[in-house]
Amino acid sequence: MPHAESGEPYAGRRRRGDPAKPVTIAYIAASAGVSVPTVSKVINGRSGVAPDTRARVEAAVEQYGYRRPDPAVRTDIMELVFRELESMWALEIIRGVERVAREHHVGVLLSEFDGQPNAVRGWINGTLTRRPHCVITVAQLSETERAQLRARGIPYVVFDPTYDLPDDIPFVGATNWSGGRAATRHLIELGHRDIALISGPDHVLCSRARHDGYRAAMDAAGIPVNPDFVLHAHLNRADGHAAACRLLGLPRRPTAIFAGNDLQALGVYQAAHETGLRIPQDLSVVGYDDLPIVAWLDPPMTTVHQPLTEMAAAATELALTLGRRERPAQTGIELATSLVVRGSTAPPPGP
Repeated sequence: MPHAESGEPYAGRRRRGDPAKPVTIAYIAASAGVSVPTVSKVINGRSGVAPDTRARVEAAVEQYGYRRPDPAVRTDIMELVFRELESMWALEIIRGVERVAREHHVGVLLSEFDGQPNAVRGWINGTLTRRPHCVITVAQLSETERAQLRARGIPYVVFDPTYDLPDDIPFVGATNWSGGRAATRHLIELGHRDIALISGPDHVLCSRARHDGYRAAMDAAGIPVNPDFVLHAHLNRADGHAAACRLLGLPRRPTAIFAGNDLQALGVYQAAHETGLRIPQDLSVVGYDDLPIVAWLDPPMTTVHQPLTEMAAAATELALTLGRRERPAQTGIELATSLVVRGSTAPPPGP
């Protein structure tokens, strides 16, 4: 029977310490010191509630055992959410998601936003209305947005998280530290000592892990890291080109460059060509991701294979499992990277 004040159903459980009375939305509101409409917004995943107020209501819901109304039947549609869809990297993810979704007869809706508050707010409100079966988010969502999805009963999986997540958030990533170490170790084994790193932004989790792998390999070989050889740049071709121009303009330039991803490495190729350097005779280059295009470069690029399609497939299986209200074997998955040696690496030039 609905509560007269709120129109929300009873939880079907009793108040702790007062077994005669069920926990209602009005009781949660009084316990949290907020209004009934505010509690209704929180449990239905709607916006317009301050983060600290939302957290207080969620804590009261958990403390007093309020059982939320069962969500309406959701569609056989899952959402794949990107911050931007311009890169070849995104295409590999879409391919993996589509493959698994098709096997499960689930449609895929692509969403994109540029991180602007209005765009993000429009997406989250639309998703809460659509009630997809599940969500895979490549764009990193805020704590409030994740809470809104949970309140609406929409399971989600974070793809390749860019920052540390709470332990209970499902994610799929890759062994970025091992990949960074493998790339750097390969160059060391070829005889390089002047090895530069063009890393991604330092606040990005995968970039930090690849950077740490680079340092670990250098330390293990007893090679001091030249601070002039480590630059941070956005993970795109233009910024990779700008960083490579700086490195190649140094009085003592590096003999090898490990780039934070293949797009940055494409920029390194461009800078080497403009400087009159041959790859790999004068400069060795290693990328990261193993996008299909890098095998067709001249010379083909040595790179760390990040199994993007397989990661996307694993994220889809995990999201669909959660969407069926089944318990997955694990909610945090990291797939192994591997080094693919092609023609862009060779021993350093002689004296």
